[in-house]
Amino acid sequence: MNLPGLAGQVVAMKNPITGEDVVTWPEVMAFFVLVILLGGLIAAGLDIWKTKRQIGQDTALRELVNRYEQLAASTMDAQQRTATDVAELRSRAASIEQILRSVD
Repeated sequence: MNLPGLAGQVVAMKNPITGEDVVTWPEVMAFFVLVILLGGLIAAGLDIWKTKRQIGQDTALRELVNRYEQLAASTMDAQQRTATDVAELRSRAASIEQILRSVD
């Protein structure tokens, strides 16, 4: 929207009693600096929040990996015991077969 005589100009509000500017340029600049600082604080807060969330996820992942490693170790132990038991059963079965052949 173009207003006649206002192209490229910022018009300050005037006090209706004194006729002075209600908002001065230093106040406008201070407002913009505050807005920029507030934006920076919000961005920093979001980064901190994301980092904390990522740390929580990393911790959960580490716990899951540790549980998996424990499960893998216990499974390997069970497999080794089972293999030992099967080998012993084969040995017994071979002994029983040998006894049965000698009886015949």
